[in-house]
Amino acid sequence: MRTGRSVGRSRAMENTTTTPRPRRRGRVAAILLAAFALAVVALVLLWNWDWFIPVVQSRASAAIGRRVTIRHLHVHLGRQTTVAADDVVVANPDGFPAADPLATVGRLTVVANVMDYIHSGAIVLPRITLDRPDIHATGLKDGQNNFSLHTASAKPGAKPSAPPQIGELQINDGTARVVDPKFKSDFTAAIATRPASGSAPAAITANAHGTYAAQPVTAAFVGGALLSLRDAAHPYPIDLHLANGPTKLSLVGTVQNPLSFAGAKLKLAVSGPDLSDTFPLTGVPFPPTPPYSIAGNLDYAPPRIRFSDFEGRVGSSDLGGEIAVDPRAGARPDVVMNLVSRRVDLADLGGFIGATPGGVKQTGGETAAQKQEKARAKTSKALFPSTPINLPKVRAADIHVKYRAEHIENKYTPFDKLVMALDVVDGRIELHPLDFVVGSGDIASTIALAPGANDLIHAKADVAFRHIEVSRLMQATHTFKGTGLLGGEARIDTLGNSLASMMGQGNGELKLVLVSAGDVSALLVDIAGLEFGNAVLSALGVPNRAKLDCFVADWPLDNGIVSTKAFLLDTEEARVTGKGTVDLRQQTMDYALTTRSKHFSVGSLPGAITLTGPITSPSIRPGAEVLARAGAATGLGILTGIGAILPTVQFGVGNDNACFKAEAAERQPLKAPPPKLRHAHK
Repeated sequence: MRTGRSVGRSRAMENTTTTPRPRRRGRVAAILLAAFALAVVALVLLWNWDWFIPVVQSRASAAIGRRVTIRHLHVHLGRQTTVAADDVVVANPDGFPAADPLATVGRLTVVANVMDYIHSGAIVLPRITLDRPDIHATGLKDGQNNFSLHTASAKPGAKPSAPPQIGELQINDGTARVVDPKFKSDFTAAIATRPASGSAPAAITANAHGTYAAQPVTAAFVGGALLSLRDAAHPYPIDLHLANGPTKLSLVGTVQNPLSFAGAKLKLAVSGPDLSDTFPLTGVPFPPTPPYSIAGNLDYAPPRIRFSDFEGRVGSSDLGGEIAVDPRAGARPDVVMNLVSRRVDLADLGGFIGATPGGVKQTGGETAAQKQEKARAKTSKALFPSTPINLPKVRAADIHVKYRAEHIENKYTPFDKLVMALDVVDGRIELHPLDFVVGSGDIASTIALAPGANDLIHAKADVAFRHIEVSRLMQATHTFKGTGLLGGEARIDTLGNSLASMMGQGNGELKLVLVSAGDVSALLVDIAGLEFGNAVLSALGVPNRAKLDCFVADWPLDNGIVSTKAFLLDTEEARVTGKGTVDLRQQTMDYALTTRSKHFSVGSLPGAITLTGPITSPSIRPGAEVLARAGAATGLGILTGIGAILPTVQFGVGNDNACFKAEAAERQPLKAPPPKLRHAHK
């Protein structure tokens, strides 16, 4: 009995000790749950996205190669998550002022489509908003700048990631200032976006003013509000109007993908007083030109930016064709030009040789500098231009030009056509060929210019004159009557930095033969540019309207001094021989001409004159000293020279023996006058 009572008591005690255990566990669970809830509430109440600022700053700094700082970070989670960063600062690199950073943004807001990233890994940013962005882009004279960002490169072998797809860009109260002493530039732009209104789509606008290339610059730009549009039906619109000094430029059209400039359909129009002024804008070193206006299509066919199907005028000449530029980052740009003119005035090409472009008679549209240059050219007595060739500009790009002029018009040089192929590589210039068509003949030449020490240029040129019809040369004068052929050859090897210095130090020769021509006075005045031609003929006793049968000249060039191997001018009235020198360095001459009349008449006795002084306006005078010096010109030496030159240049005039007859006749002694004429002189 005692045992039974003990067992019962024990069971009762078990029941009393096990009954409260579930309650105790529930109480613990409740406490833990309450603690977790309190922790979650505390976390929500105390959560601060600024805790992630160090991570964001580190990632951003590594991505662009500049230190990036953020004051506050805000995140709103959702299918489209919005991240906003306050007071974003992109610091300058070393060597630039720390107090004036590259960029600041009052608030940067980015909307990201999370679901696109989860499903396909694509980064889609439907909207980016920049409030009060301020950019200070600065360059130094040595070429360094603070805006060339060094983006993080992908790991070797890694598959390149697709660029982010950016939708709408909103800019509120943006400014940008660009200062670059290397380009003599300091301008400021106000940048903002404009919401859609009625039929007007949303757009981004920028208005700039200041200086660029030491010239005042103003620009107005209107573009689409979207940075990237992949839809072919909605290309990105561009409307740009820019004035840099007197140069005016407009660019209007659309671009399929503005980030890669793909699918560009743009109209480019450029005008101004001088194409060489566009060098800071284009990087293409055009020579000086007269006023121009050109318009055409601009597009991009990797790796070249093309300006195609353009037409316009340069001076009084038309110009069309295509220009393609390969920018070649870190190296000289490569420029390919295919140009054509239906009608061209050679004076408009004067800038290619350092002369005044457009000629001294062209007016209208010039800059003050061009007007001063033309005024100087009018009063200058120099035969060759002394403007230095700009070697830094020549070395600025590699250029390949093919140019064809269908018809040449110029009052003083009425050639028919021009064909030119020009290559500029590493500062070395080659023209191969430079050919002028004149009637049934041509002037064919090859020219090579190579940079040397002290900014000097080594120049070599070979020119051939073949079967040139003199009547074609003289057609614009309306004074020359007759026909004839001109042939010959010329070469020069020299060193200098301008056409004047090259001629003044040159070595080479010029050989010419002219047969069966016409009015000799018109020939001297118009083909040689000698305004004193009639005075020369009068001093020699040659009638102004005498017919020219033959002209032979062989002028060697030695260190800028032209001497005479042969000189014979044969007319129906007389034969003129010449001897002397022309100093191309000083641009002066000291020449003696002697006349032998073919028949005696009053005032037709043999005589001699000298031409001395500036080449463009020498003085004409006879004298005893001159007679002695000029008399030597009729000696055997100069006649031998005439006989030697004729076979070498015969190809240029054909098998015409008029000059051979003149040379043979000049060897004969002067015959005594008939008795009656001798009596008349008494």
